[in-house]
Amino acid sequence: MMMVLGLFVFQLRTVPYQQLQYQRNWRHVTNNRVNRRPTTQYLGPDNDQLTLSGVLMPEVTGGRLSLLALELMAEQGKAWPLIEGGGTIYGMYVIESLNQTKTEFFASGEARKIEFSLGLKRVDESLSEMFGSLSDQLSSLQDSAAAAVGNIRSTVGGLLQ
Repeated sequence: MMMVLGLFVFQLRTVPYQQLQYQRNWRHVTNNRVNRRPTTQYLGPDNDQLTLSGVLMPEVTGGRLSLLALELMAEQGKAWPLIEGGGTIYGMYVIESLNQTKTEFFASGEARKIEFSLGLKRVDESLSEMFGSLSDQLSSLQDSAAAAVGNIRSTVGGLLQ
């Protein structure tokens, strides 16, 4: 296991990323003064940004279904815990973007190669807040699991025909 976002596991069979870019920012505002240089005031940390990118080869790695699962998570608009395989807890993240570039196609039109980039943004205040909302998310995830399974079955059914 490389990383977990909510209940989605990043690994070779799903979405193995080749690059992880992590950006932290801190906020400073500038106050203008007459006949003097502006002053700055530190406001605290800004939202962290994390980007996972890589190349999927559906014959070997995950493909369309794995990316569909991430799309379904993004459409829920919820924050998910992000935990690295080594145990690093990054915090609660929302999926802001999922970019895909499909190339090298089979005769059926399915892509042999899918380049992806997944943009995540941290939205929690602290780790204690994160653990409080995990129980809420797990209960709501049970409610939406049946609908997600139905979507995946219809997609798989379309691929097999």
